[in-house]
Amino acid sequence: MALPFLPGHSFNNKLGQEKFHKSQHFGMSNDVSMLLGEHKPGIGGAQLLGQKPKPNRSNIPQGQGNAAPAWVAFDRQVLRFDAFFQEGVHEKPEEQYRVRQCKIYFYLEDDSIQVNEPQVNNSGIPQGTLIKRHRIPLPPPNDDQCYTVEHFNVGTELTLYGRTFKITGCDQFTFNFLRKLGIRVNAPDNTPDDPHQNYRKQMDESQQPLRPYEKVDTLKQFLDHDRHVLRFYCFWNDTEKMFGDVREMILHYFLADDTIEIKEFISPNSGRDATPMFLRRARLPKGSPEALKQPGEITGRTVLNVFGPMGHGGRYILDSLKTGAVITDYYTDQDLMVGVAINFWGRKLILADCDDFTKKYYSTKYGIADFAPIPFKGAGPTAGKREWPPYTGFGSEEDSLCSCMGLLPKPPRRDFIKFMEKDRHGLESNVLRFKARLDTTKPIDMDRRFIISYFLSDDTVAVFEPPVRNSGIIGGKFLERERIKKPDQERFGTELSEYFTARDLYVGSRVKFHGHFFILTDADEYAFRYMENHQQEFTVGNIGEITAKLSKIAVEQRELIKDFFKRNDPGSTGLIEYDQFRSLLVQLAGSSLSEHEIMTVARYYSNTQENKLELPTLVAISQDQLKKAGFEKFPNLADGFAHHDTDNSGFLDVEHVRSTCKAFRVPLPADLLRTLLDKMEKDNNGCINYYQLVAYLNWREHPAGQAVQSPVQFDGGWKGREDSANVTSVNYMALLQAVLGGGN
Repeated sequence: MALPFLPGHSFNNKLGQEKFHKSQHFGMSNDVSMLLGEHKPGIGGAQLLGQKPKPNRSNIPQGQGNAAPAWVAFDRQVLRFDAFFQEGVHEKPEEQYRVRQCKIYFYLEDDSIQVNEPQVNNSGIPQGTLIKRHRIPLPPPNDDQCYTVEHFNVGTELTLYGRTFKITGCDQFTFNFLRKLGIRVNAPDNTPDDPHQNYRKQMDESQQPLRPYEKVDTLKQFLDHDRHVLRFYCFWNDTEKMFGDVREMILHYFLADDTIEIKEFISPNSGRDATPMFLRRARLPKGSPEALKQPGEITGRTVLNVFGPMGHGGRYILDSLKTGAVITDYYTDQDLMVGVAINFWGRKLILADCDDFTKKYYSTKYGIADFAPIPFKGAGPTAGKREWPPYTGFGSEEDSLCSCMGLLPKPPRRDFIKFMEKDRHGLESNVLRFKARLDTTKPIDMDRRFIISYFLSDDTVAVFEPPVRNSGIIGGKFLERERIKKPDQERFGTELSEYFTARDLYVGSRVKFHGHFFILTDADEYAFRYMENHQQEFTVGNIGEITAKLSKIAVEQRELIKDFFKRNDPGSTGLIEYDQFRSLLVQLAGSSLSEHEIMTVARYYSNTQENKLELPTLVAISQDQLKKAGFEKFPNLADGFAHHDTDNSGFLDVEHVRSTCKAFRVPLPADLLRTLLDKMEKDNNGCINYYQLVAYLNWREHPAGQAVQSPVQFDGGWKGREDSANVTSVNYMALLQAVLGGGN
């Protein structure tokens, strides 16, 4: 007996309910108030009338540890199942149905499913992705739920959108995962055969020849020798024909596919058209030219006899011995060698030479070492010397020559790079100045002095005469700045005239400027230093070549030199006056040494700077040189000195110190190092305290004050060398050590 539906006699369904929240069902869409939450639940999350519950997810038990969401715990984890489905075929007598195999992927992170069908060649069916990845609902009437992992097992059938799939197997990961979920995985099933595929297989086997086709594998040859080309320099002697000549060719053999191409080298003005290729790239037969083959003569297979009608029931016999096959012999790399004559379409081509890669290839593969080239090029026609018309006298020679080089005259090009490099910048004037006098017998001109300035930027020369009071001659500019031609040249000749260069100007040289002979008697400090720093350009400033000249002279007159120094230096101080030193070199060398070379030797072995510079200044200059060069091998340098110091005295002779510095490449000039060694502490035997030397050179641990050197500046009012700047004495002991090897 049911209780009446009266107050107090019915149960309240909301007893024990704790959630009474309301969902927002209305909102604004495009500024219009409308119902937006038709799928949202009612009060407390209860379903409204007509709403279906959300489909359930896979119930996978959680393991120990922190609980992570499924999209994190099962990221990139997919179950794979092998399946098939049967598809009916209508209106086709050969088959009634087809069996199509596929792969079912179940993504654990969101329970989505994807179905792919592998590609089958020549199937005629669109294959690939049958069902894209998404959650698939169950068949009706349970279409409000979706497939989960519990629905998958080997041997089960799944209906996906009206198509039934039979699962026949799975991979090892899927098998282990289902076992961990407590699902008993069934044994894998066999996929039934597809009648259509079996029919096609029988058709293919029935069409298979009794003897298979010969397969020539050229892929390995292509991969091993791609872009490997043998190059031969060859020629074709066509002189037997009228107007024929020797034609130079270049043969390229491509190792990747054994093809040959031939290019013709056409020299300029030969009268031939420049064709891009003489023989296009292809395989070259040895017996060319050959008669044209009949249709069907060259085939891959030869049929000997045919019985019965063509088609069903026909029989044929294939030529397994290839008795009727036409074989063409082609040139290969074994047939090509320097000196070999090959036949290319009826022409005799002789291989005369090859490149280095070809020589290396044949020597490595075939062991050939003789690659003597065959000379075939005769002496070509000598190009006639182009003669220009003589100089007209208008403008400069270069400007007049440019008017003869083309229809449109162009101005002569200036060496702009040289101008930028040798133009004056900062304290570098790039101007060599010399003091000169006139080589004349006129008494009024014998006392005149001139300043000759050579500008390195444009090879121009300017002559200035300093004014002298009460001389009767107005000083000033004697010769405008210009390029000066060398004397004794044809004025209106066809060749360009030669001009004075910087190598022609040095102390002691005799030059002729527009009919005036000048003898250069001195130079400024910048000119001397520039020539000494550019020894490759100026031989008069190359101390190495000058020392080599003196060595040849000193070997022959050793006793005369010893007597001269003993007579002029009785105290054995090692120093001699410059005038005595100059007279000795003039007596020994005569005219083989110029005045500039004598002054270069005297400057190199001068004792003037040694007396001027104190030890702190020398140390500061040396440390500044080492710091700029980045030299920091001071511990190694000290170990090198200690290696030669066998008695551990801390002192070492000068030669061992100099050779050790040279071995460690100490970036100090020879004169600066020699001066610094003379200032070091010495014992009774003249040995140097190398510990003190290393301490002075070590700019890291013992930095010295900054060296204050007066740079060589350009003085526009220079009138000659002052007496205080001249070399007063020469250290002949150091010179003898360099010339005679340490003996005096």
